[in-house]
This record gives sequence, C-alpha cells and structure tokens, in this order.
Amino acid sequence: MNIQIFGIDKCFDTKKAQRYFKERRIKFQFVDLNIKPLSKRELESVAAAVGLNELFDKDSKDYERLNLHKITNKNIREEILLENPKVYKTPMVRNGKLATVGYKPEIWETWE
Repeated sequence: MNIQIFGIDKCFDTKKAQRYFKERRIKFQFVDLNIKPLSKRELESVAAAVGLNELFDKDSKDYERLNLHKITNKNIREEILLENPKVYKTPMVRNGKLATVGYKPEIWETWE
C-alpha cells in the first residue's frame, strides 16, 4: 500500500485518519494542505476516484464566499480548489488510484 493523507493538521477527521493507519502500523505520507496544496495531477487523481464535487466542503466559509454554489464549470471549480485549500473536504486518503474523502475506515479496511 502507498497511502497518502491530504488534510489540515488541525482537522479532527484528519487526525482520526492518521490514528487509524498508525494503529494498524500502515505507513503513510501526510500532506498538510495549508503548507503544500494539491498539485493539478494529484487533484485529478483524487477527483477521478471520488468525483470532483465530493472534494468540496460545502460547510466551509470560503465555499459561500467564493460563490462555489453558483459555479458549475468543471475547469473553474478545479482552479478554485487548487488556489483555495480551505475549500477541500478532508481528509483525502489516496492509495494509488483509489481514494476517499472524509473519514472512511470501512473502505480503508478493504485496502489492507
């Protein structure tokens, strides 16, 4: 397994995801989105697995501020995600071409 956890260090669900893999002694790479945002290819990879709209945290203050509820163009939504990491729903956990958004241990255990 090649696990990557993309999230924000202060996010409760991101910490739970890290704990899930630590408890099972599964190595992972943690990427803090506040320090290193997703690259375009990383975004495309996760979006291909879960769908672009699943990546947005609709409860985020920035979601409303950026009028994302009104923007339907896929390319524009991707660009906004790349430039505004606070709009992501976290954690995003990737294992090769597989990915999840949010805390999903029921899916991660099928990866083991």
